[in-house]
Amino acid sequence: MFRSVLVSGLALVGCTSGPPDAPVIPLSVEPYVFEANNGTQVQAEKGVIEVPEMRGDPGSRTIPLTFVRFPSTAENPGAPIIYLAGGPGGSGVATAEGARFEIFMALREVADVIALDQRGTGMSNIVPACDPETAMPATMLTRDSLVGYYRAGVSECFDWWTQQGVGIDGYTTAASAQDVADLRDALGVERLNLWGISYGSHLGLAIMKLHPEIVERAVFAGIEGLDETVKRPALTDAYLARMQARIDADTKASAYYPDLAGLMRSVHDELNATPAVASVRAPGSDETLSVTFDGFAVQLLASTSVADPAGFARIPLLYLALANGQYDMAAGFLYQGLMGQAAQFRGMPEAMDLASGISAERLALVRAEAETAVLGDALNFPMPHILGIRPEIDLGEDFRSDFSSDAPVLLISGTLDGRTYPEASAALVGSFANGERLVVDGGGHNIFEADARVADAVVRFFRGEAVPETLSLDVPAFATP
Repeated sequence: MFRSVLVSGLALVGCTSGPPDAPVIPLSVEPYVFEANNGTQVQAEKGVIEVPEMRGDPGSRTIPLTFVRFPSTAENPGAPIIYLAGGPGGSGVATAEGARFEIFMALREVADVIALDQRGTGMSNIVPACDPETAMPATMLTRDSLVGYYRAGVSECFDWWTQQGVGIDGYTTAASAQDVADLRDALGVERLNLWGISYGSHLGLAIMKLHPEIVERAVFAGIEGLDETVKRPALTDAYLARMQARIDADTKASAYYPDLAGLMRSVHDELNATPAVASVRAPGSDETLSVTFDGFAVQLLASTSVADPAGFARIPLLYLALANGQYDMAAGFLYQGLMGQAAQFRGMPEAMDLASGISAERLALVRAEAETAVLGDALNFPMPHILGIRPEIDLGEDFRSDFSSDAPVLLISGTLDGRTYPEASAALVGSFANGERLVVDGGGHNIFEADARVADAVVRFFRGEAVPETLSLDVPAFATP
């Protein structure tokens, strides 16, 4: 538990010190009434430290790193537990407000729990959103138009951010890892526990590699290794095969979808050969627009729904409609979804992805697998499609290389996670002398809140207690006509 400097309920700027050789990091703290989305209020503290935007540049401006601390209820609390949100671009504080609120509260039995807003996110964000002059191809949703827009738009925004005085090249995973090390110093503690999901696991692994001395224990789910921000298309095919096995076990669904992968391939091939034209209603208007889309756009649409079984359960019915020439529903989803995602560029997500990048070896593998995979290279869009537009931000091969650690680590994977895969945790666990896996059969990407047993395993692991190796969840029924 860290030391607050409070007078008459108002926060002052104080300094705490960690290990003897640690730098002195200014820390301001104030009482904070945290309110979850369910209306529950909790007495907490909001803290801020200032960190350099461009590390290594003595002339860099500083930016805020903001967090909310939930004090431990334990008599002898352990090392603080830092939550690392996914994305990249997710807010740790906003996550605590939502479906994972109960886990945040349960973990207070172990230690202080800190919801961190990483640089460029939530209350730590001072990067203005960019509206590129390059026009979004709202009614021509094809591979060429979408890739061209993202490459031009993101490149334009990097130049614009630089003109606005933003050190955009400072928004990297390595810089965020140093931010967490600085936060440890400011808190005046020897070590931290790390708790992250998806991109948060990527950041957590970077912290363990670059700052191993500060990590006591770690729990990661939706594993994204240091060279895995771009997922392998072959592993997506393996995921679809696991989904087909679930369909085959459902008498009603299997009658409609005896070969879902084959159905998806045929739809993509047909639409790539002859793009569909469909009508959609513009949001907030009576105007009807004509939208053209190809197979790549449908692959993108499917990629947005594979994270969890409940989302995927609707995908087979969508493809059945497309195979029967019913295009309007897909066109509406595409228009609203892509317009919403690409209306603005936020800076941190684009910079983090480009900086973490992909090794030449993995890029060659991804491209080779994408030629025959059901979803091609669409799952990670706009990566690797925007590679090369900002080469100076890339963190390099040393950052992406393997490492080992003695810190106890729990890696949690869902067998029906379509964004990150159990194969990734199986390959990674051997890097940890004290690594454990929890495989959740039927679990998806957002696994922490999927079942109380998963949350309990997280709490038990941070207590140093045994956790199960497997759990099993029920899977929602697949939509049928």
